[in-house]
Amino acid sequence: MRMLHLGLRVTDLERSLAFYTALGYAELGHVPETEFGSLTMLKLPGDPFVSLELVHDPARPVKDIGAVNHLVVQVDDLDAAIAELAAKGVTAEPPADLGEGMRTCWLTDPDGYRIEVVQWPPGHPPGMTAADFG
Repeated sequence: MRMLHLGLRVTDLERSLAFYTALGYAELGHVPETEFGSLTMLKLPGDPFVSLELVHDPARPVKDIGAVNHLVVQVDDLDAAIAELAAKGVTAEPPADLGEGMRTCWLTDPDGYRIEVVQWPPGHPPGMTAADFG
């Protein structure tokens, strides 16, 4: 069993697509009409699968983002990612050094969802494991 993706409701699909494309996601497919609205499937360059689905229904704009605390995206070089985002018009909050080579910064998407961008310390495996809490 594994998690496949998160469906995130968005108010303005084009604005959200521009934001998530600037962040590095690529659109893989689109399902125009479902009971939830249109579904746009996104993946990050290093991932083999869709990891984010933008759910859009013009009759149901986002009014409450409280159920989603934040999303996390890993990058190899946080400073380069912040510079690339800025060149695409996406502002990141100042980065924080969390010690032992771990760095992070925060973004806010067009609907107000928070995204944490993380750079792991050198030699850290991708993702989080029990070793990160031991």
